[in-house]
Amino acid sequence: MSTVKTDIQHAADGLAGELETLSRKIHDHPELGYQEVRACGWLCEFLESKGFHVERGVGAVPTAFRATVKGVGDGPTVAIMCEYDALPSIGHACGHNIIATSGAGAGAALAAVRAKLPAGRIQVIGTPAEEGGGGKVKLIRAGVFQGVDCAMMIHGFDRTILHQDLLGIVRTDFEYAGKAAHAAADPWVGVNALDACIQTFNGVSMLRQQVRPDCRIHGIIVNGGAAANIIPEYAKATFYVRAPRIDTMWELHRRVVACAEGAARAAGAKLTVTQQEMVYEPLKRNQTLLDLFAANMRGAGLVEGEAVPDRLGSSDVGNVSQVLPTIQPMVAIAPTGMAIHTRDFVDAAVQPLAHAGMLAAAKTMALTAYDLLADPARVRAAKEEFARG
Repeated sequence: MSTVKTDIQHAADGLAGELETLSRKIHDHPELGYQEVRACGWLCEFLESKGFHVERGVGAVPTAFRATVKGVGDGPTVAIMCEYDALPSIGHACGHNIIATSGAGAGAALAAVRAKLPAGRIQVIGTPAEEGGGGKVKLIRAGVFQGVDCAMMIHGFDRTILHQDLLGIVRTDFEYAGKAAHAAADPWVGVNALDACIQTFNGVSMLRQQVRPDCRIHGIIVNGGAAANIIPEYAKATFYVRAPRIDTMWELHRRVVACAEGAARAAGAKLTVTQQEMVYEPLKRNQTLLDLFAANMRGAGLVEGEAVPDRLGSSDVGNVSQVLPTIQPMVAIAPTGMAIHTRDFVDAAVQPLAHAGMLAAAKTMALTAYDLLADPARVRAAKEEFARG
């Protein structure tokens, strides 16, 4: 390992106490998407104190930021992404406090050796509202990622995995309009909107038998009526459709909409279909960047665990991966077998295992970013792989 890379590791070790404090502050003050005022402020202040030039509110998103430190001249731009929004009612059950501090820590470790950095730029980009709000999608549309050559981030998990597929997801609301009537005295006068809603679920349940095992369909009834003695004149359901390929996702979405249309027609109800704005795309694999990350993670103390191909989620980092070479390795911050989005995971996200994983991830991302600046041919290789699809 080069002297500079050793210095980066030492710098990260020296930041451990500050990063743990920052992680606990974010964890103890959970904020929902686009409301992460304190978390964003704390991260910006930390990065400014380490010598970064910080732009707040980039992309016209108040809780987004971009922090930049430059090397000795013109060269590649490598972005390290942070997430810091929490989940409703449960808090940091996805470990975004660890994602945020590992990204900020990686940037700070590189800034500590900025006099020795090769040509290029390191950007730490704060991306709010991953939990359904599509912060990265908004930043892509606003041009925040223009000029970025490669991007990376990590996600906390119950094991370390170099690459975990992410499904694309489209969210859709179905609203059914019927006709109210007394459910005992004159039920034949009514048109039952809830019947149409329930029949949609029945149709989707049958559809699941004919979809690929790596696809997901799940929904809830948002409104099922006002009282049991009134034929429901209004009902509403929300469905999420997920698939590993964009074309597969849209085809499956078409079939789910057809279930709702058929159910409404059978019940005699009117249907309104509203596709929610933020569509998350699948994570596009980049083996060039993954190989580089793998070479560096061993020196940082990360050991890859057994893959779990059936535990599939979605994230707006997939959208970034569709516009530039991007990776999101999973890093162990909780005991093996513990599920995310649980109260157990909330507690685990501030335990010693989580902060050890956070520091190791910060080191690995910093070393990987340094290698990309030091050898632009690796950047070109990652972009060529990306272009090949």
